[in-house]
Amino acid sequence: MDFGVVLQTNPPASRTVELARLAETHGFSHVWTFDSHLLWQEPFVIYSAILAATRKVMVGPMVTNPSTRDWTVIASLFATLNEMYGNRTICGIGRGDSAVRTLHGKPSNLATLRESVHVIRELANDRAVEVNGAKVHFPWSRGSALDIWVAAYGPLALKLTGEVGDGFILQLADPDIAAWTIKVVRDAAEQAGRDPDAVQFCVAAPMYVGEDRDHMREQCRWFGGMVGNHVADIVARYGADSSVPKALTDYIAGRQGYDYNEHGRAGNTHAAFVPDEIVERFCILGSAREHVERLEALRDLGVTQFAGYLQHDNKEETMRVYGEHVIPALATPVVATA
Repeated sequence: MDFGVVLQTNPPASRTVELARLAETHGFSHVWTFDSHLLWQEPFVIYSAILAATRKVMVGPMVTNPSTRDWTVIASLFATLNEMYGNRTICGIGRGDSAVRTLHGKPSNLATLRESVHVIRELANDRAVEVNGAKVHFPWSRGSALDIWVAAYGPLALKLTGEVGDGFILQLADPDIAAWTIKVVRDAAEQAGRDPDAVQFCVAAPMYVGEDRDHMREQCRWFGGMVGNHVADIVARYGADSSVPKALTDYIAGRQGYDYNEHGRAGNTHAAFVPDEIVERFCILGSAREHVERLEALRDLGVTQFAGYLQHDNKEETMRVYGEHVIPALATPVVATA
């Protein structure tokens, strides 16, 4: 299993770069960031600094969307970083949430998401593609390589992920929900003639190593509010009695709007409706042993990467414990002599 961190690009940018460098020091293989240009600083500018300050980590958005940038611009950003730093980028993409809603826009439909994945993938992998009736190709992108991982919750978005995604991003760490989503993605991949085992599966959720349960829950309750934005869309589209697990849909009954000015922040006052049980199920909290146990369960379901959100007050210590205890516990044992 690979491990990543998910950072917000809050100023100063040097703090984001330092956290990314520290993540690599502690053995994390991926550094992801939010991509919401009104709420936080522009991530692609910061990616360049992160890549320059590190040696091996993969860097990318969790997640970008098809609406706020031209697709050819997105592809050019990745291909340029790849030329500069040696194919160390990865693209997480979804329909769009805070980046579009703060501008009074709406998430992209699935047809648009599908087409954007195709255009971005072809161009960023040094291939020609048709855009607006013209065949285009970056003449300078020789050797660029980019995987595209799709974030999804609902049945049709999960199906699309299985059909076109190099990977799947599930933004919560509940094993039961993970099992359902992974099955839907695998089945869709197989029906599309793809190898289901070739699809990477990433679970992304807050990780907090500590002892004070009440404090950890309050620091991470915002996440249930963020997920609730997507769940509300699913319930509006499919109804409360769809194939989506009740564990995902029932908890939003008390949801009463959302203020994106508090998006992704500890102490979010619009996440009070999220019960403790959901915080515990969606996030990974507690001792190193508890983290290892949950991650082993997710790995057994087919999860290939855990990306931990660090939007709380214990960033450095959580990364240290992961580097010294959690990541080694999930590594494949290797002996010097046998």
